[in-house]
Amino acid sequence: MEVRVRYAPSPTGLQHIGGIRTALFNYFFARANGGKFILRVEDTDRERYSDESLEDLYSTLDWLGIKWDEGPVVGGPYGPYIQSERFDLYKKYAEELVEKGRAYYCFCTPERLEEVRKAQAASKSEYQGYDRHCAHLSDSEIKEYLRQGIKPVIRFRVPTEGKTTFHDIIMGDITRRNRDISPDPILLKSDGFPTYHLANVVDDHLMHITHIMRAQEWIPSGPLHVLLYEAFGWDVPQYCHLPMVMGKDGQKLSKRHGSTAVRDFRQKGYLPEAILNYVTLVGWSLDGNTEFFSKEQLEKCFTMEGIHKSPAVFDYKKLDWFNGQYIRQCDNDRLASLIAPYLEEAGFVSSPLTDNDKALIARIVPPVKERMKVLSDVVPLTSFLFRDVPVVDKSVYVAKGSDEEKTGEALKKASAILLSGLKEGKDEEVIETELAALASEFEIKVNGVFQPIRVAITNSTVSLPLFDSIRLLGLDETEKRLKRAISLFEE
Repeated sequence: MEVRVRYAPSPTGLQHIGGIRTALFNYFFARANGGKFILRVEDTDRERYSDESLEDLYSTLDWLGIKWDEGPVVGGPYGPYIQSERFDLYKKYAEELVEKGRAYYCFCTPERLEEVRKAQAASKSEYQGYDRHCAHLSDSEIKEYLRQGIKPVIRFRVPTEGKTTFHDIIMGDITRRNRDISPDPILLKSDGFPTYHLANVVDDHLMHITHIMRAQEWIPSGPLHVLLYEAFGWDVPQYCHLPMVMGKDGQKLSKRHGSTAVRDFRQKGYLPEAILNYVTLVGWSLDGNTEFFSKEQLEKCFTMEGIHKSPAVFDYKKLDWFNGQYIRQCDNDRLASLIAPYLEEAGFVSSPLTDNDKALIARIVPPVKERMKVLSDVVPLTSFLFRDVPVVDKSVYVAKGSDEEKTGEALKKASAILLSGLKEGKDEEVIETELAALASEFEIKVNGVFQPIRVAITNSTVSLPLFDSIRLLGLDETEKRLKRAISLFEE
């Protein structure tokens, strides 16, 4: 049996980390088993649908290098792969269930349904939900409603007795009493739009989906879907509900934890290979030790057995670390092209780049490569080269354990050692040793000497390595900034 899995998002918002993790798990499982990865767009929620969301879906998968075997744009034997283009199919299968007696027409108005809801709430009835008012209408009653021009919905007839069980590859057998399943849910709305339950089951069957890998939040819908498969007489696919993606506080990952949209991570400067690698590890592991995987490796080694049962934590700091590692592995020419847009947006270089801009960026790459966690870090790290905004607050120059007086004296002596050493062509390590010796003289930590120099030259406490900064800035400009900082402490 060929493995066939699908990623079926609703284009009602930007692609988020949880959704993309589902896509990656499905994609890698298909590739590792020589199967097919299908993309299906579930766009029946027309009120929340947006073209921007659909484009974000396509561009995000493309950015990550995830290619679907069947789906929109590429086509396939079981299309169309956009649900709004499959309405005739949903109507056909909903009416088939009516003919089998497994579904029925319901003519209840929204007003009546609201009255029922209020009455159930007021009486604190154990039974909440649709009261099956139309479950046993006669043919003549149905014809009369239709004659009056009332368009019905089609509801599924859920058994009121017994239990329904389905097997989940990770969670094991999951059983629910039929009476606890949503009472006779709507399958087809009066406007012809299918609900999620009908469209999902029909599409998965017609597209020959063998494994349904989706978030654990969908577990409650499992028994209902199994009942639908049984009502049609279809085989039930294998279920694999994926662990929830949580924040470090134990709550479901959301905007309160930080960015969740992949677009935000992309704009901030995360590399696609870092996102792909780290997100796949959120709830999956190969051996509990290996952390770095290329896309090609995951396409070969991914297994369902490696998926965790318990919720997975999305750690932003760990992602930063991953991204930093991938940046350092990056080819210098590629990194230059990746940081250029951030420098252009900041107004540091022209757009399009001139030859001088390209040469400068090439010089910037080696030192920033070792300091960046994300590509956008290049802007604060290099702003001192393009905008000279001196720090006038003396406290910024003062390192922990030092004071303003010692900082001023250390800055003056350190500047002399640094400038004379550079002009004499001394080895940088020798100059560093001489600067470090000043710390003992002033009875302060080494940073008490280096921090004021760093702030004077780069206008920041966080910067590129000292000598890299000086080389990029030039000796004359370096000397000018050091003298300016010394004069600040002499005021």
